[in-house]
Amino acid sequence: MPSPASMNWPQILLRQALIIAGITLFMGLLLTVQTPDPLGRNWDRTQRQWLYCFLITVGCSLMIQLLARASTALINLRRTRRGQDTLPWPGWPLSLVCLVLGTLLGYSLAVELGNSLTGEKVLGPLRSDLRSTLGMLGMSLLPGLALTIYFVGRGQVEAARNQALNAERLAAENQLRLLESQLEPHMLFNTLANLRVLIGMDAARAQSMLDHLIAFLRATLNASRSGSHPLREEFARLRDYLALMQVRMGSRLQPQLDLPAELTELPVPPLLLQPLVENAIKHGLEPAIAGGLLRISARQENGQLILEVLDHGVGLSVANPATEAESTRFGLHQVRARLATQFGPAAGLSLLKLDAPAHGTLAHIHLPLTSLTRPDPDTAP
Repeated sequence: MPSPASMNWPQILLRQALIIAGITLFMGLLLTVQTPDPLGRNWDRTQRQWLYCFLITVGCSLMIQLLARASTALINLRRTRRGQDTLPWPGWPLSLVCLVLGTLLGYSLAVELGNSLTGEKVLGPLRSDLRSTLGMLGMSLLPGLALTIYFVGRGQVEAARNQALNAERLAAENQLRLLESQLEPHMLFNTLANLRVLIGMDAARAQSMLDHLIAFLRATLNASRSGSHPLREEFARLRDYLALMQVRMGSRLQPQLDLPAELTELPVPPLLLQPLVENAIKHGLEPAIAGGLLRISARQENGQLILEVLDHGVGLSVANPATEAESTRFGLHQVRARLATQFGPAAGLSLLKLDAPAHGTLAHIHLPLTSLTRPDPDTAP
């Protein structure tokens, strides 16, 4: 029967060799015990019996698997043409047909090969009477039937597990799309609210801010529709957003971006840092009369990608870790939910309220480097 897809070829070959050795040993010992004085004058006969047992086991195994794989391939070819999912095995009725035919053909070919090697004239199933043929098939079908039941059951369990994993993966992807679709309008509404305030204060700066907004949305559109993009693209979008915010805040906003060259191509979820930057400006720097520094940085540390957003503003309401876990701010909730959905407990977001002399807030994201794979060049933005 077809082997599970999760196994590699060395494992498959080793498993087949062990199965053949086990069946040969069992059948050989059975025939040897039935032979009078097997270690005496009948030793040559015992050796021939072991040879025939080995050849029959190999022949039946090869023919059964060949017929089963060919049947599965033909069935899947028809299902593929109809747009249906493929099957890991041909189903019980066809599997039993493959078992009987494979045993009959494999047994006959093995006997003929054994006769050519030993000079004997042992009759195979196709050359014997019906009673002898049924006896040969009955003895040979028992181990084949037992192995078929085992591997079919194992294949069904594996197929069910793969279906569950696929369903879980699709659910996670849908959850990410939902989170991202919620995040983009939220950012846009906040920016438009800022633009509305600026229109009444300075029409020229509002016009400049609107131009930056159009450029930012155009550059962000493709990135937000992909599952990930390089970290350099994330920082590029942040530069666009900060340019947009500087139209309103002027010199009160002092941005610094630090991205090491060796980390530029690491893929990250799009718009991952933007909610943190938006919160740092809205809740940290804008309420501060003098504004302050906004530093966005990335580094590699202990097998993790560390992303930080630091502002020297008035700080967020995170007086202790308990309140941090209960944060209801939309952007922070979205970031935490996206990290949990895509990376599980290996990734996370934490907030730290800075004390004197540098007041402000530090948002800290950690991602496992082992979960970050290079983006496909054909799909990367």
